[in-house]
Amino acid sequence: MALYKYLALNENSKKIKASSEADSSLQLTDILKAEGLFLLWCKEQPAKEIKKYKLKANELTEFSKEISAMLHAGVTVIRALEIMLNRDIKPVIKATYERLVQGLQQGNQLSTALAEQNGAFPELMINMFRAGEESGQLDKTAAKMADYYDKEYKLQNKIKAAMTYPIILLVILVGVMLIIFTVVLPTFFTLFKDMELPFVTKVVMAISSGLINYWFYLLLTLFILIALIDYLVKRPAVSIAIDRAKLKLTSVGKLLKIIYTARFARTLSSLYASGISIIDAITIAMNIIGNKYIQAQFHDVRWRLLNGESLSNSLAPVEGLDSKLISTVLIGEETGKLEDMLNSVADNFEYEAELATARLVALLEPAFIVIMAVVVGFVMLSVMLPIMTLYNNIG
Repeated sequence: MALYKYLALNENSKKIKASSEADSSLQLTDILKAEGLFLLWCKEQPAKEIKKYKLKANELTEFSKEISAMLHAGVTVIRALEIMLNRDIKPVIKATYERLVQGLQQGNQLSTALAEQNGAFPELMINMFRAGEESGQLDKTAAKMADYYDKEYKLQNKIKAAMTYPIILLVILVGVMLIIFTVVLPTFFTLFKDMELPFVTKVVMAISSGLINYWFYLLLTLFILIALIDYLVKRPAVSIAIDRAKLKLTSVGKLLKIIYTARFARTLSSLYASGISIIDAITIAMNIIGNKYIQAQFHDVRWRLLNGESLSNSLAPVEGLDSKLISTVLIGEETGKLEDMLNSVADNFEYEAELATARLVALLEPAFIVIMAVVVGFVMLSVMLPIMTLYNNIG
C-alpha cells in the first residue's frame, strides 16, 4: 500500500485535507466515496526509508522468549506482538515490531514478516521459525532460539569483559606516552641545547618534535590509513587472507578456533533438530561462523555432502574448526544421536572458550605492563644520559 495526501469535499462542500493508505488513486476514490467524500486532488507520498537496525543477541533472546511464552499460552502471533508493542522498548525496535504486525495483517507468516525487516533478524532465526511453522511447533522453536541467543550473548559478554582490562591498559599506555612526549620531555630538551646528544635522545627528541609540530598531518595520515585498511578489509580476497592469518596466531588462533567451532556446532544442532535438511543447515551455519576463510571452504563441504559423503568426512578437511568436532560428529552419526552430540560439543567448546580467553588475558596484562615499562625506561634513559653528561662536564 502507498500513502496518499488528498484534498476532498464533504457533503457540506467543506474542503478536507488529510492522508490515507491505498493501493492506487482509484481505490482511494472508492474509499473516500464510501465515507461520503468527493476526491478533488491526491498525491502519492514517497515511502519512508526504513532505518536499518540489527537486533542484538540479548534483544533476539527477549523477542524469542516472549513469542514462545505467549504462543504456548494460546495467544496468537499478532496479539503477542501487539502486547510486546505496549512495553517499554527502544523506538527502533518498536518500529520493527509495528512493521511485523503490518506484515502479519497482510496474511504473511511470521518467518516471511521477519525476512522483510531489512536485516533486523538473522537468517538463522528466519529459517528456524519457518521450520517451526511447517512442523506446527513454533512455540518450541522460539524457545530453542531464546536458549541459543542467550548462550551466544553470555559468551560474547564474557569475552568482552575479559578484554576490558587489557584495552584499558593499552589506552593508559598511549595516553601516558602522549603526555610524556608532548608535555614532559620538551621542558627537559631546553636544557640540552648546543650539546652533543646520544642517539637515544635524538630519536626521542625527533618523536616529541614530530608529535608537537606535525600533529595535524600525523592525525590526517592516521585517518587515511584507517580508511585504506577498512577499504582493503572489505575486499573478499583480503578479508579471507586476514581471517586465515588470524587462525595462524599462536594463542589467539587457538581461542578463535574454539569460538568458531562452538558457534558452528550450536547453530548446526539447532537447525538439525528443527528438521531442516543437513545441506540447508550447513549453508546457514557456515554464515554464522564469522570467519571468511572457514566459510569459503564450506562450498566443498556442500559438494561432498551432495555426492553422498558423511557429514564427518565432509567436515574433516576444513581448516579452522577444532578436530574434536569431527570425532564428535562421527560418534553422533554412528549412534544416531547427532543432535545430542552437537549440543554436547558446543557446551564443551563454550566452556573451553571461557578458559582460553582467561588464559589469553592473563598473558596480555603482564605483556602490556612490560611494554609500558620498556617505553618509559627508554624515555628515562634518553633524558638521563645527557643530564649525566652535563653533570660530568660541570664537574
